[in-house]
This record gives sequence, structure tokens and C-alpha cells, in this order.
Amino acid sequence: MKHLKFLGLAMITIAMLVLVACGNDESNTEGDESKTGNGGAAEEKLEGSVVIDGSGTVFPFMSKMAENYMTNEQEDVSVEVSRAGTSAGFKKFLVEEGGTDFNDASRKMKDEEAATAEDLGIEVKELKVALDGLTFVVNPENDWVEELTQQEVIDIFLASAGKKNWSDVRSDFPNEPIKTYGPNENHGTYEFFWENILDEQDLVAEANLQQEYSTLVDLVSKDKNAIAFFGYGYAASNTDKVKIVKIDFGNGPVEPNLDTISEDGDYAPFTRPVFTYLNVNMAKEKAQVLDYAIYTMKNAASVASETGFAPLPDAELQKAVEELEGLK
Repeated sequence: MKHLKFLGLAMITIAMLVLVACGNDESNTEGDESKTGNGGAAEEKLEGSVVIDGSGTVFPFMSKMAENYMTNEQEDVSVEVSRAGTSAGFKKFLVEEGGTDFNDASRKMKDEEAATAEDLGIEVKELKVALDGLTFVVNPENDWVEELTQQEVIDIFLASAGKKNWSDVRSDFPNEPIKTYGPNENHGTYEFFWENILDEQDLVAEANLQQEYSTLVDLVSKDKNAIAFFGYGYAASNTDKVKIVKIDFGNGPVEPNLDTISEDGDYAPFTRPVFTYLNVNMAKEKAQVLDYAIYTMKNAASVASETGFAPLPDAELQKAVEELEGLK
């Protein structure tokens, strides 16, 4: 009997241990599941750096994207965003060793830049991230310009047009000298304006060209006779310092905004795509670089709207995401 009692107690003890072990397994499983993403696989924790330079126009977009990524996605990855300008940025991007991982651009990559990439063995992927509207602004105290025609804007900045005073543009404008401002040659905005709006004709010699967009905003805010051009985002975020000019393309004045900035919309003649260019070599070597590229395209629409850009269609962005996923 004593033997049977001992055997019974032993069986009860074993059963209790099995129950405890099962409970621990379920607890551990729940803990693992709490760390998984929507796909059910554990989210990969990344570290290291992502280095981005280039367009001053795209800078607000990419700065916000980097902030969101480091805060919400990968806190151990450092994303460094600078704004040397599109052309200056490509010089830092297209180097044999130690180049940037991305170059933001407010124009497409040029043939000679693509040739340099090929010579260096750098595979480059163009990522179109949003749409921007080339925007013209004047001083808030300017009470004569609310809108200008497309041709009047061109004539103001075109050397051969000879428009020195505001009265040369329209007879009822004041006989005061026009002060023209814009970004310098480092910027894709300057190149877009010169190539696509001025048709590669000479800009007025008196144009005051600057590296920093904040400097342009400040100069216009202090000069009643000023007119400047830059991206819509900077204009929209500084309406306390500058006044946005409506442009008449032939069917009445159009104000640039997130509804009119479109490649086939009312502001189409002054609309341009903006990009970031990815060094695919780096994306294949450094997991955080590819991860950041995918995150950027997944979140491009929301960040564009927050930073003064018109978002691209969802289908276009999703296609880019799928292409990037294919690099894994």
C-alpha cells in the first residue's frame, strides 16, 4: 500500500510539473508574439547610420522622414540629412569610396552624372517621392502684384527681356527697380528654372542668388521691390514673411497649393517631381540603408502632405516599394 501511495504522489507531482511547463511555454509564446510585426515575423532591430545630402527643396521632406524613422521605426539607426543642393549633393554621392547613401534632388539626374556613376561602378536607383510647385513670392508690402502671367514671370528674370522696373512689366505698376532673388547654381531649383522656364537663356545679371532658402525668405521680407522663386513648401511655411504670387497660364490666375500642384493639373507648367537617389551598392551592403529606402516610399504620401509637397498616387509609391523589396 505504501508503494502504491508513493507511486500516486509521484504521478501527481509529474502532472503538476507538466502543467507548469505548458504554462511557461504559453507565456513565452505570448511574449514572442508581442514583438512581432503585422506579418507575424519578429521585427529586425537595426543599427548604424544612413547618410543623405542634396536638395534644399527636398530637405524638409527628408528631415521629417528621418525624424519619424528614428523615433518610430529604428531608434538605433542614425539618419543624417544635409542640404548642399542637388548638384553639390551629387558630387558627394558619386565618389569611389565614402559617398553618401542617398542624394535628394529637385531635378532628374543628368546624363553626365549617370555616366560618372557607371564609371565608378555605382548602381543608382531613382526614387520619385513627391511633386513640388515652383513658387514665386514678393514682399507682403507689395500692394501691386497679386498675380502675374507666365510670360511676365519669365520676362522679369530673363536678361534679354530688359525689364528693369516694375512699370516695365505693367504700366500701372510703380516705377521702382525690380529686385530679383533665387537659389544659386548648386540647387536643382535653379537648374529647373533656367532649363525649363527660361529655356536655358541668360538670367538677369542683377539676380541675387543664394545658397540657403532661409536667406532668400529673409531678403524678400526686407525688400518691398523683391521677387524670388523657390519650392512651394518654403513659401507656404513663411506666409508671415512673403506673399505667394498667383500665376495665369492662360485660363485665369492659379495659386499654387496641394490641390493645384500636379503634373496634369492647373499648376502643371510650374510643377516638377522631386526625388531621392539611392546608392544600391550601399543598400545591398547595409541593411539599414535599404530599410530606410523602403520606409521612405511607404510613408512618402503622408510626409509630403505635412511638408508642403503634393503626394504621388498610391499605386506609383507601392510599385517603388515592391522594387525595393526585391533588392533584399
